[in-house]
Amino acid sequence: MVKFYESSFNYDYPFPAVSLAYFLRYPNPYATHVLSTDVIDRHFDPSTQRLSTTRLHLKKSKLPPTVLKLLPKGILGSKADAGQSYVLEKSVIDVKEGWMRTESRNLEWTGILSVIEKQVYRRPSSGIAAPDTSRLDLVETTKGEGTDVTTTVTLLSRFGQAKVSRKIGEAGATIPIPASDSDEEAPPKKGFFSSWSTSSLQRSIEMIGLRRSREATGKSNEGMKVVLERLRRGGLGRVLEGMQEDRQRAFGQDPGSPFKRAWRQEQDSSSEG
Repeated sequence: MVKFYESSFNYDYPFPAVSLAYFLRYPNPYATHVLSTDVIDRHFDPSTQRLSTTRLHLKKSKLPPTVLKLLPKGILGSKADAGQSYVLEKSVIDVKEGWMRTESRNLEWTGILSVIEKQVYRRPSSGIAAPDTSRLDLVETTKGEGTDVTTTVTLLSRFGQAKVSRKIGEAGATIPIPASDSDEEAPPKKGFFSSWSTSSLQRSIEMIGLRRSREATGKSNEGMKVVLERLRRGGLGRVLEGMQEDRQRAFGQDPGSPFKRAWRQEQDSSSEG
């Protein structure tokens, strides 16, 4: 069974500013769990004037305790408490036509819960001409201009199905293994499904993921607004300063933190020696 969630939102900023903020949104005060972002591939098609990007995000994340309680003990092995997970993000942007499509999906624990988030950012079809980004500031707005975004989240749990068995790799990623007669999932312990059928367990996992997705969408919108406000107040320079400040707060690396003081003391001792 598949759970489906959709929401709509409007940013009071023009499309060029919103699309730029999307690529500069990590870190921000609402996404301190994002550890790193790497661009895997980027391609510009001169014929369509579209930019395609693939990025990999590393986040502090693990299965919710409410999900872990539903699973048999030991099924995840030593990776149950892994504190990091990867998210693959793909995007296509057309500044001329004024739209951007994105897709993000988890790469960890996909056999338990697969989460696919799709977003469409679009300049409102109100007849407003596209701004000349070569002459105007990115956040200079025309009357009534903004950016609409529609978010769609699809959640699917395959837990308990024997068609495909999965193992946990060394880095914690799930690796699909074709099923065979001798390589199917071991039957659960006796009594585990006495009150929970496979389908009801999957629905429970999907409902937990749905609640978390709704919360995450709200935080994502707030984080984007922080980046957009920084862009409005001080341009790209202020956005980069804000990213550095958020990173310092998230990892305790501000000048007055114990980590920083210990590092400086060690450096001073080395130089004296």
